[in-house]
Amino acid sequence: MAEARSVVHVAAGILIDAEGRFLLASRPAGKAYAGYWEFPGGKLEAGESGHAALVRELHEEMGIIVTDATPWVVQTFTYPHATVRLQFFLVTGWQGEPHPREGQSFDWQTPGALTRSPILPANGPILRGLALPPQLALSNVAGLGEAEWLARLDVALAGGLRMLVLREPQLNAAHYTALVTQVLVRAQAAGCRVLLHDAIELARDLGADGVHLSACTAAQLQRRPDGLHWLGVSAHNREELTTAQRLAADYATVGHVLPTTSHPDQPPLGWAGFAEAVGAGWPFPIYAIGGLTNHDMARARQHGGYGVAQLSGAWH
Repeated sequence: MAEARSVVHVAAGILIDAEGRFLLASRPAGKAYAGYWEFPGGKLEAGESGHAALVRELHEEMGIIVTDATPWVVQTFTYPHATVRLQFFLVTGWQGEPHPREGQSFDWQTPGALTRSPILPANGPILRGLALPPQLALSNVAGLGEAEWLARLDVALAGGLRMLVLREPQLNAAHYTALVTQVLVRAQAAGCRVLLHDAIELARDLGADGVHLSACTAAQLQRRPDGLHWLGVSAHNREELTTAQRLAADYATVGHVLPTTSHPDQPPLGWAGFAEAVGAGWPFPIYAIGGLTNHDMARARQHGGYGVAQLSGAWH
């Protein structure tokens, strides 16, 4: 019987500057995968927390003092020489200017426009997550009427909206298809991704960017649907987040966090419940949803989220 391989625990930092760029570091000569690019960090020492290891490693590697870092995603990857569990942190505050102390090189990169390769395999999925915007909008034709919502969509697109879930369960198939066609023309011209809600075949047929699945639909699938670039999943607890992980989702939403008019009879998770659900560490970004606005972005990140998903709040 093969001997079980121990897991190496690593903390890694994603430094994000004022322009939204992130920092990559090259692995120096003498290390495994020398010359590959990765997010800086290192192994946890005995009894050390992930955050403490991050602060220590980034000071040792690049001479900075971390002042603001929040947990993001957890990625487990098996290399030929080791299995590593990487806890990634979003680092948005530090003192000092990063400079190489261990023979590596640094380079600032723009999400979705990578210019460095090869990337260390365990870091590849993280780059996909960084291409997601912190705000996810859900459509609200039901609340505003189609003409008014489309007008507000145009305003939001002009203001920089980059990801939209088209969820209108009250519409019949023909009306929903017609709405999708209109929205795709507007959104794609503005560089906004459009995901259809639970409409896998329609997304393929009309060239949408992907789908967002309800927890019920996701639970019925055995694997990630083919032919879709982006996949999101709604979740309310760890069990449903496990389903999202099994389907290799690109992100999940968890909620509802605060009371909402759309779920008047269901008690909200609250921020403590949200933190409990996401705290186990998942390999994809998680959006808080339910009664939130952009003003809740910082609180979502403090509780382990990447950003906020909004229905009513997105269209004010």
